[in-house]
Amino acid sequence: MKEKQNNSPAPVKYEQAFAELQTIVRRMENDELDIDQMSEQLRHAQQLIRLCKDKLTRTDEEIKKILSENPTDPTV
Repeated sequence: MKEKQNNSPAPVKYEQAFAELQTIVRRMENDELDIDQMSEQLRHAQQLIRLCKDKLTRTDEEIKKILSENPTDPTV
């Protein structure tokens, strides 16, 4: 019996998404994109920004939750 393969792409890491954004911005600033590429890259940049923002928000919430569950002792 064959295992069901998951064809969805691996989740993009924050650092990878941020690096892609930097590349897109650099290429736009250096006029390295034609109008069709610019439109496509702008849409991709919007997706990456959303992904980064979501990851930062989730991480912030997780940190706050952890800190509220385990308050630190200021005398330590």
